[in-house]
Amino acid sequence: MSGDDSRAGTDRPASDGDDGRKANLRSLRVAIVYILLAVAAYQMSGWLFHHVRGFLGMLFLAWLASVTIEPVVDRLERLGLRRGAGTGLVLFGTILFGIGFVAIFGALLAEQLAQLLGALPDALTRVTEWANRTFGTDFATGKDLINVTPETVRDLAEKYTPGVLGIVSTLVGVVFQAATVLLFVFYMSAQGPQLRRTIASWFPARQQKVIASVWEISVDKAGGYVVSRLILAAFSAVATGLFFLVIGVPYWLPLAIWTGVVSQFIPTLGTYLAIGLPAIIAAAAQPLDAVWVVLFGTVYQQIENYILHPRVTSRTVSIHPAVAFGSVIVGASLFGAIGALVSVPVVAVIQAIVETYGRRYELVQEVDEGTAVAGESAGEESGGDDGDG
Repeated sequence: MSGDDSRAGTDRPASDGDDGRKANLRSLRVAIVYILLAVAAYQMSGWLFHHVRGFLGMLFLAWLASVTIEPVVDRLERLGLRRGAGTGLVLFGTILFGIGFVAIFGALLAEQLAQLLGALPDALTRVTEWANRTFGTDFATGKDLINVTPETVRDLAEKYTPGVLGIVSTLVGVVFQAATVLLFVFYMSAQGPQLRRTIASWFPARQQKVIASVWEISVDKAGGYVVSRLILAAFSAVATGLFFLVIGVPYWLPLAIWTGVVSQFIPTLGTYLAIGLPAIIAAAAQPLDAVWVVLFGTVYQQIENYILHPRVTSRTVSIHPAVAFGSVIVGASLFGAIGALVSVPVVAVIQAIVETYGRRYELVQEVDEGTAVAGESAGEESGGDDGDG
């Protein structure tokens, strides 16, 4: 009996050890399978995003356009017009306005734009040479930087200019993309309330209120941001174009449109980029005109910052310039030019949602007092330095 008991006692731990090792092996196999599935899912999502990011960019652009026109569509619906008909009327009016602008200014814009692109290298060269003569600098001119000959131009044209079939396919692709964006804009705006009800119906009542609030915030902030930017861009383009026309700056129409669009839709650096190109073109024709262009841009920027911008963007969310600039970089890296265009309103929506549902806490007394003491000590040091000086 005792021998059997001793053998049973020695066999039991060995059996438990085997079961433990088997359980560990099973856990290891499961962990390996999960890791492999996670890696495969990551690779698949990266491949999928790489191939559909162009479509996602168009979808973002269509969403942005739909929330931009949604207030007008809502107004037409309240007046008794069906929502689909109101959306179609707004889109038709927008297209008609674009056609009218091209009909009035298209020939002049195309002619001046072609002349501007052809004169830009010579303008840069003349400005550089003038700066070298005036300030004694030794900057390399355009002739030294880019040695362009007729043979070089012909070779580049033969190498990169597509044939007739390539041009036709490019035009067909552009038309198809534009039609796709317009189709999504129409459905997103015309069926916006129905889409919101469909999405909300998948969630309980408490989450439905959150979805409704997020939807309203998105429409209000993103649509308001785009409308305000378009209005400010129109003001800037008209004022700049009239000023360029009065002082005789060449290619005034494309430069005015450039200034209006770039100054409003590129955060932080847009103002300087917008006025830099007209200043270079003006300096190439008459160096004194470049000074007038820079002065006008500076004065207009102050008028816009203190008078126009607060009135036009009173309902839009204020975004820190660093955040806006970073969002443009991230958007451009993910979706290209379309991503750079929609990044700022998307961040505006996210910021508004965080401010609506986020929670701020009062500072603890020690932190608040420490901040006050640091401010007082900094003031005393600055006062002491002034006294020593």
